[in-house]
Amino acid sequence: MEPRKWITKIFPWISVILGFIGLFMSVVDGGGKFNTYDREKLREYREEVREMFTHAYDSYLNHAYPYDELRPLTCDGVDTWGSYSLTLIDALDTLAVMGNHTEFARVYQIVSERKNFDANINVSVFETNIRIVGGLISAHLMAKRAGVELEDGWPCSGPLLRLAEDAADRLLPAFNTATGMPYGTVNLRHGVPEGETPVTCTAGVGTFIVEFGALSRLTGNPVYEETALRALKSIWSTRSSLDLLGNHIDVQKGRWTAVEAGIGAGVDSFYEYLVKGSSLLRRPELRAMFNQARKAVDTYLRKDDWHFWVAMKNGQVTLPLFQSLEAFWPGMLSMTGDIENALKSLHNYHQVWKQFGFTPEFYNVAQGGASAGREGYPLRPELIESIMYLYRATGDPWLVDAGVDILKSIQYSAYTPCGYATVRNAKTHTLDNRMESFFLAETVKYLYLLFDPDNFIHNTGTTATIHTNKNGRCVLDAGGYIFNTEAHPIDPAALACCYDMSEKEIREEINSHMIDLLHPATVNKFRGELIPEKLRKMQKKKLDEKEDLAKREQEELKQKLLQLKKEMLALEQQEQAEQQEAENKSAKSQTEQGNSGAMNSSQEDVANENESDSTSEDSLIKASNGLTLETSTEYYGNRGELDDSSDSEENLESDSQFPNFIPNKEPAGTTQEKEELGPSLQKFSSGDYSTTSGIVQPETMPNVFPAPSNKIVETLNNLLERFSSPKNYKFDMTEYTQALMADERFGLNASWYTDYSVLTCPGTKYTDRFLIHGEFFSEDP
Repeated sequence: MEPRKWITKIFPWISVILGFIGLFMSVVDGGGKFNTYDREKLREYREEVREMFTHAYDSYLNHAYPYDELRPLTCDGVDTWGSYSLTLIDALDTLAVMGNHTEFARVYQIVSERKNFDANINVSVFETNIRIVGGLISAHLMAKRAGVELEDGWPCSGPLLRLAEDAADRLLPAFNTATGMPYGTVNLRHGVPEGETPVTCTAGVGTFIVEFGALSRLTGNPVYEETALRALKSIWSTRSSLDLLGNHIDVQKGRWTAVEAGIGAGVDSFYEYLVKGSSLLRRPELRAMFNQARKAVDTYLRKDDWHFWVAMKNGQVTLPLFQSLEAFWPGMLSMTGDIENALKSLHNYHQVWKQFGFTPEFYNVAQGGASAGREGYPLRPELIESIMYLYRATGDPWLVDAGVDILKSIQYSAYTPCGYATVRNAKTHTLDNRMESFFLAETVKYLYLLFDPDNFIHNTGTTATIHTNKNGRCVLDAGGYIFNTEAHPIDPAALACCYDMSEKEIREEINSHMIDLLHPATVNKFRGELIPEKLRKMQKKKLDEKEDLAKREQEELKQKLLQLKKEMLALEQQEQAEQQEAENKSAKSQTEQGNSGAMNSSQEDVANENESDSTSEDSLIKASNGLTLETSTEYYGNRGELDDSSDSEENLESDSQFPNFIPNKEPAGTTQEKEELGPSLQKFSSGDYSTTSGIVQPETMPNVFPAPSNKIVETLNNLLERFSSPKNYKFDMTEYTQALMADERFGLNASWYTDYSVLTCPGTKYTDRFLIHGEFFSEDP
C-alpha cells in the first residue's frame, strides 16, 4: 500500500480519537479551556496592579490632596463627601496590604495629628461610616504590621481609633429616631438638621454593624454595637409577609416609601452585613436573619441565576435589570459556602463585562443591553471582589482570566495622565472627570489580592502573632479578616484583645471580690457588675480628659484674646501715626502768613483729635477686656447639649473630643469661604501642586490637618458660631444611651447585663464560675 493512501485512510480515525481526547479533557477541566497561572505569572499581574495604584495614588497627592477626591481629566481635586481628605484615609490600609510600610507610616502620622472631625458640614451617614470609620479602624489595626510606634494599650487605644470614635459619635444623633433607624444625613457639628428628610434606603439603615461592632469591641463602649444592632432588627421587623425588604423607608414612622425588593442599589450591603457581622462579632442571630432572607431572595428574585427587582408584597417582577452593584452577591455567597450558585451568577455578570469591556450601572437582561442613561462604570469593585473571593475558595484559573479581563480594560480605557477616570459610557468608553476613593480602597485592593496568593490577608490560620500589652497577651494576624463594604479589612482576633477579659483583669476581679469557694452563692453578688464598672471607669477617664480640655481651652482662649488685643491696639496705633504724619505734612504746607488765631484754632483741633483718639483707644481696651469667649464645653452646655449631670460617674456619655478644631484646608492662593450649612461641600482645588515620580515624599506633601489660622478670623468665627448656629434636632448623649439601654422592643440589650464578655454570644463569664475543682453554675435560665 502506498504511504499516501495509508495516511488518507487512517486520518479520519485519528481525528475521531483526538476529538474524544479533547472532549474528555474539556469535561475534566470543567467545560472549557483556560490559561494556567504559576506564581511567577501571578506576580507579574500583581506588579501591574501595584503600578496602577502608584499612578492613581501619586496623582491624588500631586493634584488633589487635601481634597476628598481626584478629578483626573482636569488634574485637580474636589470635596465630595465631607472634606475629610477622603481618598487618603480610604487608601491607607491598601498601602499596608501592598507592603508599602514606609508610606503607610508617614500618612498614618499625618492623619493621627488630626484630633477630630468638627466641621459645620452635612455628610452622608452611610458613606462616612463605611469610608471614614471603617478606614480608620482598619488602618489602626494595620499599624503594628507596618512598624508604626504603638501606644501601650494598642489595639484597644490609639490616635486613629480615637478619630474613628469621634466620627462615630458625630453620627449617633442620626439614630435618635422613633424606630432606631438612622437619618441619611447628619451635620458633623450640629447633629441632624431640622427639616431633614426621614426617608433612608435599606442599606443606609443596615450597614453599620461591622464598623460599630468593631468599635465597641475595641473601645469597650457597647453603645455603637447596640445602636447598629437595633437599626438592623428594627428594619427587619418591617419586612413583608414574604420576608422581602423594600428600597426606602421612613425612619420615624417605619413605613416603606419605595416597595421594590432587590439585592442591588439601596439594599445590597444590608444582606452583606448580616453575613459579615455574624462572622466578625460571633452573632448567630444575624446569620439566622440572613438564612431567612436568602430563602425569600431565591424564591422571588432569582431568575435563571439573575436577580430581578420585585414588589415586596407579592413577589411580582417589576424591573428585569442587573445592576453592577449586585455583583457582590457571588462573593458573599462564597462566605456562606454556596460555591455552586455563586459561580453561576458570576458567570452571568462576567458575560456583561465581556460584552462592553465594563459593567454598566444598569443592564436590561430582557433586551440584552445597557439601560439608557445608566451606561456608566465608575470603576466599581463588586465584580472583582466576587472573583477574588471565589478564586480563594476554588482555585479555578477561569477566575484569574476574568480578573485579567478587568485589569486590562481599566488599563486600556480608564487611564489618564492624572489617574484613572470614571467611564461615562460603557458602550463608547468615554470618560468622566472623577476618580472615586473606592477605586484605591476596593477595586485595586481586590485585584492585588487576586494576584497575590501569599498575602497575609489570605492566612488560613497556620501562623499568628502573639501581642503583649499592659493587660496581658493576645493572638493576632491568624487570618479570617472581614472586609467591610468599602474593603477595609478587620482582624477578628484584635477585637478579642480588648473585649475579652485579660489575665490581669481576671486576677484583679478575683482578688478584689475575694470569692469564697465554699460559698458559691457569693459569686452572684457581683454578677453583672463588671461591665457597668468598666463603663464607669471609661466615663470617669473621659470626664477627667474633658475637664483638662476645658482648662486648656480656657487658657488658649485667654492667650488668643490677649493676642487679639495687642493686634487691635497695634493697628490703632499705626492708624494714629499715619494720621499724625499726614497732619504734620499739611501744617508745613501752610503759609507762614497765617494769623495767630488760625494757628491757635488748628492746635486746639489737633488736641481735640488726640483726646478723641485716646478716648477711642481706652474704649477699645475696655471693650476687649469685657470680651469673653466660651470654651466648647461651655458652648454646648449653654445650647442644652450637655446635661448638668455629666459630672456623675454613672453618666455613660461618650462625647467627642476637641469640638472647636476646624481644619484649614484651603490651598495657597484660594480665599476662605464663608461657612454655611449645605447638603454636601463642593470646593475645587487650584491644581497647583508639582508632579513628581514615585510615592510623594513628606516635603512635597502639605500637612493640612493642624494648619494654623488667622487669630482674628478664628475669634470672629467663634463669635459667629456662638450667635448664629443653625437649627438642629436636640441630641443628648446621656439621654440617648439610657433610652437605648431601656429599649426592649427587639430584644437587644440583654448583653448589657448578662453577657460578661461585652457583647459576645451569651455565655457565663470565666470569673463567675472560677473554681479549683469543677464549676458552679447559676440557677438562672
